[in-house]
Amino acid sequence: MMTSVDTELIRVLGDPLRFQIVTLLARETLCASHLVEETGARQTNLSNHLRVLREAGVVETEPCGRFTYYKLRPDVIAQLAGQFTDLAESASNAAENKRACP
Repeated sequence: MMTSVDTELIRVLGDPLRFQIVTLLARETLCASHLVEETGARQTNLSNHLRVLREAGVVETEPCGRFTYYKLRPDVIAQLAGQFTDLAESASNAAENKRACP
């Protein structure tokens, strides 16, 4: 069964810094200060990338006093992984589906 891959989510995760953020959040829930320290990105740049990830539904926030923690939504990543799995299965059958030339 062929499903389409979420191209918007791929675009969001295609940015190297956003992918680095997602990789870090896959290990632990972090606040923006932690992410600035880990990535070396400027606070304003990091905030913009976190906004994009939040709007795409990849991360969610958790207020904790005067800090905001960010955590990855594993269900979103798992859904994308499932779409790629379906795509790989379809590709493995592609050799059997050879279209004749006119």
